[in-house]
Amino acid sequence: MQNGAHHAARRHECIAELIRGQSVGSQAELGELLAQRGIRVSQSCLSRDLSLLGAVKRGRSYTLVRPDLAEDDRQALSAYARSVEQAGPHLAIVRTATGAAQRIALFLDRSGWREILATLAGDDTIFVATRNQAEQRALLSRLRREMG
Repeated sequence: MQNGAHHAARRHECIAELIRGQSVGSQAELGELLAQRGIRVSQSCLSRDLSLLGAVKRGRSYTLVRPDLAEDDRQALSAYARSVEQAGPHLAIVRTATGAAQRIALFLDRSGWREILATLAGDDTIFVATRNQAEQRALLSRLRREMG
């Protein structure tokens, strides 16, 4: 089984692509289709992935009921993130409007950005951990671009 944020993001992209591109009638079928792409996943993990993606079974196949969630959250990043700054060699701090940190942290967690190791969100502040200083610089640059 694959681990890590970038593997989860790749898996989520594949799941969404499969559901959009063909009729997928069961989790077992979806698991087989993923295995054909080199992605092995347990049924419980697949169930969580479907929930995170907003996939539901309608009739005989799965459909995505929140296909625009990522774009909405990307817009939330530019609308509600107030500042981003370096904090030590492996940590970035994102300040947001009051109450927006959880939503933006969720977008960052699901983004698949390789430089993000983990996030921790409060009410208006997000701590974003990176593996090293080079990834931190790349993340700070990306966040500033996304914030506009």
